[in-house]
This record gives sequence, structure tokens and C-alpha cells, in this order.
Amino acid sequence: MPKSVLSLVVMFAALALTPANAQDAAQQGAADAPGVAIFAGGCFWCVESDFDHIKGVKETVSGYIGGRLDNPTYESHTSNGDREAVKITYDPAMVSFEQLLRVFFRTVDPTDDGGQFCDRGHSYTTAVYTLNEDQAQLAEAARQDAAKALERTIVTEIVDAPTFWPAEDYHQNFHAKNPIRYNYYRRGCGRDKRIEALWGDEAHYGLGKS
Repeated sequence: MPKSVLSLVVMFAALALTPANAQDAAQQGAADAPGVAIFAGGCFWCVESDFDHIKGVKETVSGYIGGRLDNPTYESHTSNGDREAVKITYDPAMVSFEQLLRVFFRTVDPTDDGGQFCDRGHSYTTAVYTLNEDQAQLAEAARQDAAKALERTIVTEIVDAPTFWPAEDYHQNFHAKNPIRYNYYRRGCGRDKRIEALWGDEAHYGLGKS
């Protein structure tokens, strides 16, 4: 075969393989990318603490979501219409979004439309903020599963996620930085007592502690 013809054959073979290789690389990159979940479950200190103990969770960030104005603060978020929420970054190879949803529903009271435990008002109500259609479908399935398990109406909303605004630094990792104050608040608010009364053996569903 003449060298010129051989060169053309090699060139076309390379061109034919390049898109497939690029697609494989993109798929591998997507598989390696961290997952993100956003849950509102009452006091964000408590939600953050619950998910920090789940294997596969890489980071939790307390914040505000769903309000009318940008850049909410702790002082303004209630009047602004925000919920307290936690943005969870996780490793999909270790824990799935579906599993995180199961943990979420069993660490809150999804039947309470007025807040959570001792914290009352919209900013403490429960919601799953979804980032795509797959998350929305899984969240709806998890809500129906919770309704079946409790045999009660589930009021947790499933909402397309708007901008998530991180809370002030002193709120981040509060349970670890201020354990005495945090534990006093959590016990006094009756969070665990209510969850255990509601969910029984399924309370605090945990996937193993990290």
C-alpha cells in the first residue's frame, strides 16, 4: 500500500475513534463527579449534623433558599421567605441520592406543615430542592414511600432548586464547633424524641456511621 494511502487510512481511523473516545471520557467524568442534594428539614444545624455522619457525604453547608430577595442573612431570611436548608455534596459511588432521601425523611417529621419540632414557621418547614428531573422523580417516590410507611399525609414539598445561599460562617459545622450548645438545643427542641415516636425502628435511618 502506498504511504499516502496508508496515511489517509490512519487519519480517518483516528477521526472515527475520536468522538467515541471523547464520549467515553465524558461519561467517565460524569461518573466521577460529586453529587449534590439540597434538603430543608428544620434547623440547619441538625440537618447538617445528621448528614455529616453518613458514609459517602463529603461536605455539608448550611444556608437559605427560596426567598424573594438575594443574599439573605440569618436576620432577614424569615421575613424574606427563605427556608433553612443544607446543601450536601456526596460521592455517588458510596451513597446514592435515593439513599440520602431515605435518610432525610426518617430524620424529620414530614407530616408537620407548620415547622419542625419547637421551631415554627415557614422557614423551618420541610422540602426537597431538586436539581434535575431524575432527582424530582426519586423525591416523589421517596415521599410516597414515607406516606405508605407512616400511613399519613406527607406535607414535604418537592421544589425545583433556586439559588442556594450559604449561611454565615458561625452556622457552619455548628454541632462540632459548639457541641454543648448544640446538644442542649437539640434535646430541648424535642427533635429526636419526636422522630423516634413517629418513625419507630426506622428513625435515624443511617447507612452506617462514618
